[in-house]
Amino acid sequence: MKRLVVLAFALMGGLALAGCGAREGLKPAATASLPAAPYGAKATPSPSDLLQAPVQTRPARSDDLIQSSDQRRTDTFDLPPR
Repeated sequence: MKRLVVLAFALMGGLALAGCGAREGLKPAATASLPAAPYGAKATPSPSDLLQAPVQTRPARSDDLIQSSDQRRTDTFDLPPR
């Protein structure tokens, strides 16, 4: 019975927190300024530029195990267990 009560309170708390999400797009506060330009940059990046992830954070998958469809050589050390 206690577990049910604790579970009910946890679910109600989760639903209450889920309703706190933002409904509008992100933009800087009226009194705040954008961050300074990074070292070596020619201009300060815009908010949309800051929200886009660079390519290095999502690299292409390169761990393809099968490089070709050629037959493998026989392995002389691949013996069955004794």
